[in-house]
Amino acid sequence: MERVKKIRAGDVRTASRLIRNIEDNIPEARPVIKSIFHHTGNAHIVGITGSPGAGKSTLVDGLIEWYRRKNKTVGVLAVDPTSPFTGGAILGDRIRMQRHAEDSAVFVRSLATRSALGGLSKAVGDAIHVLDAMGKELIMVETVGAGQQEVQVMYYTHTVVLVLVPGMGDEIQALKAGIMEIADIYVINKADRAGTNKLQRELMAMIDMSPMIRNQWRPPILTVDNAFEPVAFYKGIDELSTTIIKHYQHLIENNMISDRLRRRSLTELNDALQSCILDPIFDKLTIDGEMDQMIEKLLKKETDPFTLAEGVASKYVKVTSD
Repeated sequence: MERVKKIRAGDVRTASRLIRNIEDNIPEARPVIKSIFHHTGNAHIVGITGSPGAGKSTLVDGLIEWYRRKNKTVGVLAVDPTSPFTGGAILGDRIRMQRHAEDSAVFVRSLATRSALGGLSKAVGDAIHVLDAMGKELIMVETVGAGQQEVQVMYYTHTVVLVLVPGMGDEIQALKAGIMEIADIYVINKADRAGTNKLQRELMAMIDMSPMIRNQWRPPILTVDNAFEPVAFYKGIDELSTTIIKHYQHLIENNMISDRLRRRSLTELNDALQSCILDPIFDKLTIDGEMDQMIEKLLKKETDPFTLAEGVASKYVKVTSD
């Protein structure tokens, strides 16, 4: 297939067009995704997550520069909020990384959330495969910054970096937010602000309370100073980049990478089942007007969601048994 050859050769236009078709759920995209799947599995996939305004995009930009100095190829999927007018991404992250636009070894693509939960886009799994097939050695997935529920990133990546900022309320959330439990590396960004030491102590206390299994990675707490202080900022970026690599090596050396791969495969299979089974049913219900009819029944309390769902399942899903 010609498109597969172009993607494996790193053709940006072909890759961009394929990712766009994936986002738009164009049927022609699926055969290409099937064909490139066998050419994936070589990239280190890193998730960058955290609250809005934590400085995730600035860190990603710094990481791109660090890896390019090491002559590594980089891909970035920046998940942006959906525009209420176009349904597309608002492209804020891609604007911040514009200085890498002419570097052929760097591919940055924004994805729209399009009502998807968990801080990611529904297209992110397949988009990762596209970048992997292009030969990108490091793929960074930056979540939208929706807050505590952004745990979905752990199912698609090998390494999760959680970005926190002192003085933004993260200290209060440190012991109860579910997102705190998925991090492999904690980064206190803009660490020149007041409250950094307090946030460090709370994170250390949380990590100390977590049960540690033999050979398990203990999440380090790193600090990165303000980007307007280049020397201090890039010192923090250097430490972060080195730690990201160490974590990946730790997974491989302690035979933990297979668990991450299995977790990702299960997520991708669930996504595929959703796309092949549930999405067509939703589409048909919407086109035929059945969805509106069911909603009206719910509003009038004539039935309940489970009864309606059971009716749809019996009508559209054929379950076979031996």
